[in-house]
Amino acid sequence: MQTYFKKHLFKSIRLHEIPAVGTSLIVVIPCFNEPDVANVLASLNRCHPCKRSVEVIVVINSASNASEEIKDQNEKTFQQVVSWQGQQGNIRFRLFILRDEDLPPKHAGVGLARKIGMDEAAFRFESNGKKEGVIVCLDADCTVAENYLEVVEEYFSNHPNAKAASIYFEHMLTVSDKASRHGIINYELHLRYYVQALRYAGYPYAFHTIGSGMCVRSDVYQQAGGMNRRKAGEDFYFLHKIIPLGGFGEINATTVFPSSRVSERVPFGTGRAMKEWLAECSKEFFTYDIRIFEELRLFIQSVPLFYQSKSDAVEKIVKKLPRPVQAFLSATDFLEKVDEINSNTSGAESFRQRFFNWLDGFRVLKMIHFMRDNYHQNIPLGKAAKKLLDKTGTGVPSDEESLLEIYREMDKAGKL
Repeated sequence: MQTYFKKHLFKSIRLHEIPAVGTSLIVVIPCFNEPDVANVLASLNRCHPCKRSVEVIVVINSASNASEEIKDQNEKTFQQVVSWQGQQGNIRFRLFILRDEDLPPKHAGVGLARKIGMDEAAFRFESNGKKEGVIVCLDADCTVAENYLEVVEEYFSNHPNAKAASIYFEHMLTVSDKASRHGIINYELHLRYYVQALRYAGYPYAFHTIGSGMCVRSDVYQQAGGMNRRKAGEDFYFLHKIIPLGGFGEINATTVFPSSRVSERVPFGTGRAMKEWLAECSKEFFTYDIRIFEELRLFIQSVPLFYQSKSDAVEKIVKKLPRPVQAFLSATDFLEKVDEINSNTSGAESFRQRFFNWLDGFRVLKMIHFMRDNYHQNIPLGKAAKKLLDKTGTGVPSDEESLLEIYREMDKAGKL
């Protein structure tokens, strides 16, 4: 795996203190213009102790052209973390700081900050002979349940073939005003509706891709080429490289609590969504029409029929699919792609795996957007969420907060 560090490092490794023997988890927290980093550190310190050592790496970062206001806040953040380091004998983890405030503006952002911290964590595991150590991602404005660290440790200990996982999350609803509360309820409901709708469609890679709720073994992180440098959506792109490798699971016995505050730190995500909602709070929330997932379901059910089928047979199968699916496939050279997949597989299972490596998270989202833009316009979120519950045989409540609670319980139950 040393090849990874020769090819993919953005910054040289700087933490020269050797990890404790048996260190099992390293939590990486990117921190930009963050006034409340002490909250997440206190939350981690309230966690039940793990069987093995835990480290936390805080990556204080900004672009080289950041404003003086941001630089001042980063300095205050640095002093907060230094103060925590001074209490090292009284905290449950070893705490380290990486400070990068001269990042190139073109790349500076949460993706690069995660990469710097995760690369450092991977190197520490590698140098300690712990290639299977787990890198855990968290955000500076989150808190966690008290069993967070021990549950993550136990999951990978009890599942030796696990490569990575998403950790269950619930946005904090303790916001002061009605509009903000309404906004975060609907934002989270949209996230959960999308994943559950994909599962209804039978899509095998339907998982949450929340940056503050993902973890991966160090060797798998390196195998996948590490974290990307995207300013937003880095979690989606990273996990959809990891998920097709297999061994991806869900850790639903603990909880990450992301903040629901307004923020402009990334181009999209919770903070930006909340800002836009508050600016347009008279508008209703909209999401993907359930018909898209009904038609996607018919397509996915047809996948086994494509195995060992010639182009003319594949074409006949496609013509029986809904028109929006046909239109999308015709624009993707689908017949040639199926022929290529068949030519490179020797069994039905390997065909299926290669097929869904093609129909990955990026392409299925592109397909959904194509169907939305050309056939099925977005519909009110509450209506869509209720329709999906009707199809799964779940009782349908009248208010959105009750809807969210049902979808949370569905996610806690795990992938069917």
